[in-house]
Amino acid sequence: MLNRIDLRGSTEDPRRLLPRAAIDVSVATEQVRPTVEAVREHGAAAIREASLRFDKVDVKQLRVPKEEIERAEAELEPAVRAALLESIARARKVHEDQRRTDTTTVLAEGGTVTQRWLPVGRVGLYVPGGLAVYPSSVVMNVVPAQAAGVASIAVTSPPQKDTGLPNANILAACALLGVDEVYAVGGSQAIAMLGYGFTDEEPGCEPVDMITGPGNIWVTAAKRMLRGTVGIDAEAGPTEIAILADESADPRHVAADLISQAEHDPLAASVLVTTSTELAAAVDAEVARQVAATKHVERVTEALSGPQSATVLVDDVEQGLRVVDAYGAEHLEIQTRDPRAVAERVRNAGAIFVGAWSPVSLGDYCAGSNHVLPTGGCARHQSGLSTQTFLRGVQLIEYSHDALQEVAAHVVALSTAEDLPAHGAAVKVRFDA
Repeated sequence: MLNRIDLRGSTEDPRRLLPRAAIDVSVATEQVRPTVEAVREHGAAAIREASLRFDKVDVKQLRVPKEEIERAEAELEPAVRAALLESIARARKVHEDQRRTDTTTVLAEGGTVTQRWLPVGRVGLYVPGGLAVYPSSVVMNVVPAQAAGVASIAVTSPPQKDTGLPNANILAACALLGVDEVYAVGGSQAIAMLGYGFTDEEPGCEPVDMITGPGNIWVTAAKRMLRGTVGIDAEAGPTEIAILADESADPRHVAADLISQAEHDPLAASVLVTTSTELAAAVDAEVARQVAATKHVERVTEALSGPQSATVLVDDVEQGLRVVDAYGAEHLEIQTRDPRAVAERVRNAGAIFVGAWSPVSLGDYCAGSNHVLPTGGCARHQSGLSTQTFLRGVQLIEYSHDALQEVAAHVVALSTAEDLPAHGAAVKVRFDA
């Protein structure tokens, strides 16, 4: 089922040869521009109109009433409640350990620079609710924001046609996390709402300082439009899994993991990089067997047979490492001999899952790690969501008279070299008699 790419003996740049989903955010940006601008100009009225047009839902109240959030939590299935609480506890432990401490550097007697870490004031968190609904994404967005100390958190998720509200499990997850500002808004209109706010309906929505969370191409396009007006975490594309495996890997595990990400979206990418033609053939057989038994057969089949998915044959693990570094996968599994040693040599991946007992599914829910990760090769230069996403480094520069005098001549020399004499004058004036 998977396409086959043979890189054995190749010296070409793997980036030219590896599979990718064809996503053009710039085209989508122009398509969402009218919606985003309408929300900026007309607020809640434009949000309602967009929800009716795109989601086919006439939302009665954009902000979800508190009693609906409480009802969803009260009616939550016990097994799901237990799983969410465990997911929250593990994520909170990991993300609280990511908090940074202020540091002060003494450069001279009376001259210091203090690096402070301050949380973003208000954030808007987008939780998808289209092909699938993701209460786990509530956890992954809210927990690091709370760990960072963000004081104001708003969550938005698409309204469901049968209720006009976000999915009940999403609402319940918000309740378990103590978040009661939730909006029944999805798509580009949700991003515009968070960025611009609205006041033409009570209760209104205050604009946020930062927007995070994954979404479809329309959400991504709107985030690109709002970048600068607000901060964003990333432009998320379709999900990806890459697996670097040798002959020691179990083809059942590999096939199951490839399928697990393919069920997200027809554009999801599943890539196996292997040194073993025997494993590749066994995985193909297992994929065919397991896909036939899975729920979302059509979606999975389209993803696995698409140009974004493939089995890539390599000479050895060394070449495999070069290939996965070039690919920069959102999720990378290492299923080789001595997987930890191999994993520690990887430079480019959103998250690395080490060994046969660390599947991506674990990271999606209960590993304690964050599943909001860079896609489309952006892991070569970008990190996934973490507590640090919601922190800003602010420097405090404090010099005394003597400490400034000690370095004054250097400031004057550099300002003269840059033909900015007023910069030097601003120092010299302090020492003029």
